[in-house]
Amino acid sequence: MKLQLSANQLKLEIIKIYNTVNQELFGIGIKSQRIELVGDKVFIYAQHKRIPALKVLDETQRLLTRVVDSSIIEAYKEILASKIEETLSLPIQVIFKDYDPRTEQALTVIIFKEPIE
Repeated sequence: MKLQLSANQLKLEIIKIYNTVNQELFGIGIKSQRIELVGDKVFIYAQHKRIPALKVLDETQRLLTRVVDSSIIEAYKEILASKIEETLSLPIQVIFKDYDPRTEQALTVIIFKEPIE
């Protein structure tokens, strides 16, 4: 059963889920975030807080932390998709996510199987 939510309610629910996943994986929430809905897409611009151990390793072992970042992002996308589909009953086609450790900024694009607006 698909939930009937306004655009603002949907944004709030997606951000809550996004932040919950962040707390589950890293033990901390997001510093700031902005979300936009466009047709079948959601764009989330977020300011994260770098995991302190990875921040230290970035200086001398960037190749290693790139692999770790990539692995974390893959897990994040799977958990995020699962939680959104379960909570909001909105089937997801794909999630793209990129994170820049230098600025601690991330962009997540969620593409649903059908328009959500």
